[in-house]
Amino acid sequence: MSIQIKMEEFYQRFVSNFIEDNRYMYLVRGLITTLVITFFAVMIGALLGFIIAIIRSTYSKTGKLRVLNFLCNIYITVIRGTPVVVQLLIIYFVIFGSVNINKIFVAVLAFGLNSGAYVSEIVRSGIMSVDEGQFEAGRSLGFNYNQTMRLIILPQAIKNILPALGNEFIVLLKETSVCGFIALEDLTKAGDIIRGRTYDAFMPLIAVALIYLTLVIIFTKLVNYLERRLRNSDH
Repeated sequence: MSIQIKMEEFYQRFVSNFIEDNRYMYLVRGLITTLVITFFAVMIGALLGFIIAIIRSTYSKTGKLRVLNFLCNIYITVIRGTPVVVQLLIIYFVIFGSVNINKIFVAVLAFGLNSGAYVSEIVRSGIMSVDEGQFEAGRSLGFNYNQTMRLIILPQAIKNILPALGNEFIVLLKETSVCGFIALEDLTKAGDIIRGRTYDAFMPLIAVALIYLTLVIIFTKLVNYLERRLRNSDH
């Protein structure tokens, strides 16, 4: 009898948290917002990271691009030395504080800039790990530095750093949970809104955690699949 009573209580709590007033839609909208922010932030972070990594590795190998390398070092130091939530608040309340701007755009910009600093170091380490003989091989084939980097070095570097890049993008997905600081209704904020409606913290927050866990598992499997495909292409 006690088990039946507990099951009934569980069902009532489930209905109250997710079914009444279509509260599950908070989670649906929050999930969509989180995925949109993550997708575009990954694009910005990857593009910015690769550009900065090439600039810094070029300076290390040739001594060129000194000024750009200096600026990149400042950017990396500032971004890696401050919390992402502080960067998000500065961009929203300071840089765009006097204008009416889309909060999703602000979040994409903040997380993209943050990710770019970490991606750049990952990519740079991959480039620097490629044997110097590969550059010499490129020159012996008549390639210039840019051609050698694009056709020989970067493909090898990407294979070496793919696991680290996958981890960085998974971390980025979870970092978006601080979007609530600018009142953006992401997945975490959606769970908190339901909690505020029902005064029940367990179910909405556990649901949010399970959704994040599912997303991480899916993305991890995709990265592993891509790794296998790249390894098979070597044979």
